[in-house]
Amino acid sequence: MRRASLVQAAASIDPARVQTTVTLSAHDRHRRRIRMVADDGGDFLLDLPNATHLRDGDGLLLDDGGVIVVRAAAEQVIDLHSSTVEQQVRLAWHIGNRHLPVQILPGGSLRLHLDEVLVTMAEGLGARVERLCAPFQPEPGAYDPHGLVGAAEPLIRWAR
Repeated sequence: MRRASLVQAAASIDPARVQTTVTLSAHDRHRRRIRMVADDGGDFLLDLPNATHLRDGDGLLLDDGGVIVVRAAAEQVIDLHSSTVEQQVRLAWHIGNRHLPVQILPGGSLRLHLDEVLVTMAEGLGARVERLCAPFQPEPGAYDPHGLVGAAEPLIRWAR
């Protein structure tokens, strides 16, 4: 079975080495060791030293030098838009107080997994709620090395 043990930032992937893709939900893009099935039907072992937040476009470097590119699956999400900065900050505070995964979109709107309780809360706080089927890339934790180095680091090695 093919084995992927390193994560490669999207900007540093050699297109000639790409063998296939794997499309995963946000939840399934936070893994350490698991058997996965690529989009072409071939299986491989994801075998990272630490649980890692994989981003859309990241590469999983295979032992044979090939790369499997990670794609973010479309999911049921809500985008929350506010008309004022104060309203958006208040909304962000309430979401943060619930410790929910959130994606910050360009312009400051927030994306979350669809949850009708959150829809009611957001509308009650004056937000405009947009329901979508779209990729979800929540913010990594503040101490997540992948979140800190991101695409600036061409090859992320977790092995000591």
